[in-house]
Amino acid sequence: MQLLIQAIKSQISVSEKDITIIENLFHKKSFRKGEHLLSAGEVCRYIIFIESGLVRYYLNNEETEQTHYFNQEGEFVCDYVSFLPQSPSNVNIQALEDTLVYRISADGIQQFYREVSNGERFGRVAIEQVFVNVMTQVVSLYTDKPDNRYLKFLANYSGLAHRIPQYYIASYVGVKPPSLSRIRKRLASGR
Repeated sequence: MQLLIQAIKSQISVSEKDITIIENLFHKKSFRKGEHLLSAGEVCRYIIFIESGLVRYYLNNEETEQTHYFNQEGEFVCDYVSFLPQSPSNVNIQALEDTLVYRISADGIQQFYREVSNGERFGRVAIEQVFVNVMTQVVSLYTDKPDNRYLKFLANYSGLAHRIPQYYIASYVGVKPPSLSRIRKRLASGR
């Protein structure tokens, strides 16, 4: 819970009373490697904070999984497109490792906004960060060649490459695993 409190404190100031409210609103849950935090077709009912572990977001597109995002310790996980209107999700969120999380329900986040000092500010800042990340990713999909997307992967997820299977990295970059191997060799040789 301390990592969650620190993540919130990095965005807003919180009192001891606020910490008590937070501790009561967020609930611990564990996911095993390979288990889904959210499956396409389900309604996203929680905003999730990763205490330990790693997850990926992916879409099923004509029998092909397209990985489009990763989250790790100290980050929030949510399909806001499903969560905000409480409608079915198109996204799958899967644990790539055994993952321990703290999660808050839709009703809980509304209570957080009402009762935690600067709670609404925290929500605004979090959504602004999500928006910037999504827009950066969309632009990259349309403008970057696979080599550049791989370099951006390494920059954005430094330290995670050894924790993520290569076929998920290839999916994120938008290539097949053999193409990713060629990109890695080309970049390693400086060509």
